[in-house]
Amino acid sequence: MSDKLDFLRTVAPFDLLPDDVLAEVAEGLQEVHQPREATIYLQDETKLRGLDIIVQGEYETFFYDSQQHRRVVEYTRRGECYGGISLLLNKKRSLRTVVAKRDTRVYFLHRREFLALCQGYESFFHFFTARYGRRMLDEEYANFVRPATGGSSSSSYLASDQLFSRRIETLELRPVLLCAAYVPICEVAQRMATARTSCYFITDADVDGQVIGYVTDITLRDKVVAGLADARLPVETIVDAPVVSISSRAFVYEAILLMFRTKTRYLLVETDGEYVGFISRNKLLTDDQAQSPFIFIQSVKQAQAVPELRRRWEQVPEMVYQLLNRGVKPEIVNQVITTVSDTIALKLIEGAIAELGPPPARFVYMVLGSEGRKEQTLLTDQDNAIIYEDKANEQRELVRDYFVKFAGMVSDQLNEIGFSYCDGGFMAKNPKWTHSLSHWKRNYVEWMSDANPETGMQFAASFDCRYLYGDATIMDELHEFLALELEKPTDRFFHYLAVNALQYEPPLTFFRNIRTFAHGDQQVFNLKKTMSPIVDLVRMYALKHRIFATNTGERLDALRAQGEFTERETQELLQAYYYLMGVRLKKQAAQIIRDHTAPDNYLDPSTLTKVEQVTLKEIFKVITDFQLKIKVGFTKSLG
Repeated sequence: MSDKLDFLRTVAPFDLLPDDVLAEVAEGLQEVHQPREATIYLQDETKLRGLDIIVQGEYETFFYDSQQHRRVVEYTRRGECYGGISLLLNKKRSLRTVVAKRDTRVYFLHRREFLALCQGYESFFHFFTARYGRRMLDEEYANFVRPATGGSSSSSYLASDQLFSRRIETLELRPVLLCAAYVPICEVAQRMATARTSCYFITDADVDGQVIGYVTDITLRDKVVAGLADARLPVETIVDAPVVSISSRAFVYEAILLMFRTKTRYLLVETDGEYVGFISRNKLLTDDQAQSPFIFIQSVKQAQAVPELRRRWEQVPEMVYQLLNRGVKPEIVNQVITTVSDTIALKLIEGAIAELGPPPARFVYMVLGSEGRKEQTLLTDQDNAIIYEDKANEQRELVRDYFVKFAGMVSDQLNEIGFSYCDGGFMAKNPKWTHSLSHWKRNYVEWMSDANPETGMQFAASFDCRYLYGDATIMDELHEFLALELEKPTDRFFHYLAVNALQYEPPLTFFRNIRTFAHGDQQVFNLKKTMSPIVDLVRMYALKHRIFATNTGERLDALRAQGEFTERETQELLQAYYYLMGVRLKKQAAQIIRDHTAPDNYLDPSTLTKVEQVTLKEIFKVITDFQLKIKVGFTKSLG
């Protein structure tokens, strides 16, 4: 066994594993001799039983094209692995055809053991997802891995249908193991070893057993072993946070998105306020369910530079088109786009801080507009802002100079990747949108007291704000301040918001035809403007009830819970909004992929089927009725 162990220590990513784990792996390896010139695996046909580690000889790997010519020929030699990407990303089927050359000898690792390593050791798992991400930058390789748009074969981007319909309660959850914050680190490690678990949750004994964090194998490696910490110290000194929970009734895709947004590897699952188990990100991403956009998001996280991030963003339209073709709901596709966008922005923010040095004050970087609402499309610009804490006079200019420079750096890189500068200037690069907390509070007061169409637009943009990076308590304080301001007389303010929201009427004529205008050689209407009344009017009701959720669907659900809308009204508005969103996303994706043109928001109704046209007309009627409710409720006028 020592020969196998010594060899594994030279093989990536096995060299990242602890010695005792590596010894167990080495013991379980099977030695296999492959006949010379034998075809071992067939492209997209052979189901792999596990991972092959080349010890001697080599594998020739390639794709067959439609004429049965070998394409993208490569060689896997001693100390290299074959099968990891296929196991994780291609439903365990070999991505390529493999022929053994010379006298080839391999160590075989069963896929159960391979997937267990991916689950338990994030760096091991990242080796394969990052490798896949790098390979997909090769256009020819990507062409074979990713089928042509509209094809019948499944894409490595796409999840099985169950990913979007399966609830967490149907998964096999891992038990929640707890210990108090004062327990020594060494004892927690012993408990983890006895229970054969990679995660232990830590409770605060002084706050009714509230879970305050967790400890994993990686925590022990990085903070105790590498950090030379005293293992006799209380475990609270090394605990990882935040602790994030999710309802057992939530969908699997919601859990994965939440993990990416909160940067947590584990989610506690609760039913009726009680924790019933936990799930790990590695488990969800290595499951059969995970042939999905979320592996793509993982590859975005591994991107190293702006050009690579730009290429990643350019791949999003095809993913969107395929998801919509599979019947995935537009609101889910919105969230996938937003998560990719968030991931890119976070990479740039962290890179800017690394270059400029630590910020001189607490701050929050927030996103506004459609990104703030988690409703991004493929035609999107930058909407963001920065709030930093107030500092003493002598530090004020220093702090401001840092954040103005920081905002410019992030904004310029976003523009280079494909998120264009905001024409209206609603972005952190504009010094007006990078300011102290006290300045932002004054902005809100001025916008509300000096209500007019322009200030109404500024307020609307800033109200659709969502935390992305930094100190979330700064946004909490701003929301608390705004909630108090909204308790004051606001009739004039809401009147101007309503006037703005009612400027655009759905394109429905008196005779229930779709009103269009000329755009090039087509007669079109504007999808974005058609959707705007729903966004604007739902925002108004959210303000009225001091609801600080940003997503239109979430706002509608909250308003229904408060009795502002009936169940029927809520469902009609949700159906109308997301139907239009689906049409808009698919149209934009088709423009980019098929027509090779810049996306826009114009739609020619004649390109739709009769059923689609009728559906649109019914949706326009729903919006018109909703606007009538606003006129009565906020402008006191039917005129």
